[in-house]
Formats: sequence, C-alpha cells, structure tokens
Amino acid sequence: MTATPVGMRCPECARERTKVRTARSIRAGAEPIATYVLIAVNVAVFLAEGSTGSGVGNGTGGTVFGKGALYGPAIHIQHQYWRLITGGFLHAGLAHLFFNMMFLFFMGPMLESSIGPVSFVFVYFASLLGGSFGALLFQPDVPTVGASGAAFGVLGALIVVAHARRIPIWQSGLGITLAINIVFSLSIRGISIGGHLGGLVAGLIAGALVVELGERRRMQGIALTGCVVVALASAAAAIAVSGSTGIAPNGIGLGG
Repeated sequence: MTATPVGMRCPECARERTKVRTARSIRAGAEPIATYVLIAVNVAVFLAEGSTGSGVGNGTGGTVFGKGALYGPAIHIQHQYWRLITGGFLHAGLAHLFFNMMFLFFMGPMLESSIGPVSFVFVYFASLLGGSFGALLFQPDVPTVGASGAAFGVLGALIVVAHARRIPIWQSGLGITLAINIVFSLSIRGISIGGHLGGLVAGLIAGALVVELGERRRMQGIALTGCVVVALASAAAAIAVSGSTGIAPNGIGLGG
C-alpha cells in the first residue's frame, strides 16, 4: 500500500490521476450552428437599431427600439405581443450587446453540442419568454431589452445537463458563473433582475424536460412539447402582468 493525501491506496490506484470534469466535459464536439445563428441575428438586429436612430453607446432610441422593446403598456393596451420576443434581440448599446454575445458564445456551444441544435433552440426561446415574464413581473412600465434572459436560461439548462451527467456544479465552474452573474445582476443599476431570474427558471425547467424525457426516456417529441408549454405559459403570464404596477421600483432596469 502507498500513503497518499487521501489515505492508503494500492500502488496501481496511487498512480492514477483523478480526472477533473469541467463544464467543457459536457461538449460532444458538434458544431454549434444554432448558437452562431442566434448571435448573428442579435448582431444584425443591433445594426438595424443603429440604422434607424439608436446610438452605438446608448441604443435606446430609434424606430426598431421603439417598436420592439419589451414594454408593458404597449403589450397591455396596444396588444403588441411580438415585443415578448423582439425585446430579447434588442440591445441598449454596443457594450450591452458585447457582454451578452460573449456569454452566449461560451455557454451556448456547450449546451447545444450536448442536447442537439433543435432542443437548444427550444430551450433558448422558452428561456427568452421566461425572461420576458420576469422582466414584466418586476417592471412592466420600464422598457427592457437584451438577450441575457435567454442566456441565463442557457446557463440554467447547462447546470441541469451537468448534474445529470454527474459533473459537480462547483467543479465544473458553472456554480461560480451563476453566482457571479446573480451578484452582478443585483449590484449594477439598470439591470433587469426579473428578466434574469425568469430566464434562469425557464431554462432550468426546459433543461430538465430535455434531459429527463428527451435523453433518459427517449421521448424527445414530448420533451420539446414541454418546452413549448413552458414558452406559452411564460408568454401568457407575461401578457397577464403587462398591465400591472410591478414589484420593483421604476427606473431600475433597462437592459435584460
């Protein structure tokens, strides 16, 4: 037997090295086409914002922003329901776009290559609509834009996948990533904490459906249907609260 930091082990075991499993261990090697397409769409929409009057540093004006931002009164009174989705593709400036796209660039491929592009897209849009609900629940009368609700959902689904594959959340780095982003969301003025939390919860639920039904029980169709139900329930809840007064003070959150 050989003495090691963890006790006495046989010579063969003592020579073995424990493999550290990180979030990148989830990746299956497939090209993340859906992630790249979503990033390209976000960039294209931002360029459209700029061409219609939004500033690069503070893209809160212009026709595209005005017609597409998530805004409770426009949804409740004018029935502009498309804002539930379009708000998730608009950004309030170049820095806002950069940080959201970098987050998606690193987290998206890990989730997409592990569950497939179709399931990834379903999880993404379920999370986006969950983020819209959360943003309107907290601040329905504050214009909110940004892909971070969907990005938080990607992180939530990735945590579910890592757990299902026995990758510890803290060892993988996903735990610290989530903790840092939650602290950041609570600390920085102008960030929609409701949008982040709503996207995270929707991503956790959608991710669990994909893992439990799609992977373990080979019922992908039912899993995707479940993601659609999450998306529709989020949309319905968002419409229901769009005319409320919200549960957070006005002026806190632009930029989901």
